[in-house]
Amino acid sequence: MKKAWSSLFALALLISHGLAWAQKPEAQLLKIATGELPPYATESRPDKGIALSIVRRAFELEGYRVEFTFLPWSRALAESRAGKWDGTAYWGHKPEHDVSFFLSDNVITEQWVFVYRNALDFKWQQLADLRPYRIAMIQDYTYTPEIWAMANKAELKVEKLPNDMAALRLLLLKRVDIAPMERNVTCDLLARNFSPADAAQLSAHPKLMTDSFTTHLMMSRGLPSSAGRVAAFNAGLKKLRASGEYQKLSSQVNCPQGWSDVAKTAH
Repeated sequence: MKKAWSSLFALALLISHGLAWAQKPEAQLLKIATGELPPYATESRPDKGIALSIVRRAFELEGYRVEFTFLPWSRALAESRAGKWDGTAYWGHKPEHDVSFFLSDNVITEQWVFVYRNALDFKWQQLADLRPYRIAMIQDYTYTPEIWAMANKAELKVEKLPNDMAALRLLLLKRVDIAPMERNVTCDLLARNFSPADAAQLSAHPKLMTDSFTTHLMMSRGLPSSAGRVAAFNAGLKKLRASGEYQKLSSQVNCPQGWSDVAKTAH
């Protein structure tokens, strides 16, 4: 009889644990729209890119799951603004974004530098120093308000291009002199699409265009849950930075020889 009671007790315990497990809520799924910008955001990497891995891990630390959908950047922005997606990542800060979105704390600070051919004696301290050079610029990029103001007033000699690959090709063909580019994006493009000999022809100037190019998760102000989710993300991001995992996630880029020293100088 004692054995029977023990068996019944054990069975009841298993059932209660099973019910508790069954009733345990799953992590809430967030669907986030994004675009291609290797190595920060890309379908080609298992972690979906450096910036997106930071976004995912910060949310996971607060009990969320994240699913990324890759779209053209302009579509990701428009559909997220309309509330079709829970959010969009990752974006440089523009004042107009504040109107439609709640912005998170800084996901990662980008390093915008001028890339140039080694044969060119390129030096600059202020934007006025850029006037003699032919500059490749991407139409949809944020850069800084100051450089766009000069470009739009024709104070700079600008070749407007569709993407960074085109800028690198024109640099190597000597059809432009310099190109403002994000350092890690450039390193990734050179490693995947150009020969070591081509990469060795280019350098990044150690002076950053700006040391405050922050990037953010954005969630539509039209969704009632957005403010709370951004607050949760910020809390997870703080934990991620404190744990040391953030540093590991954000340092996964291989650059041409000599470019690592550029990063140290730039900071």
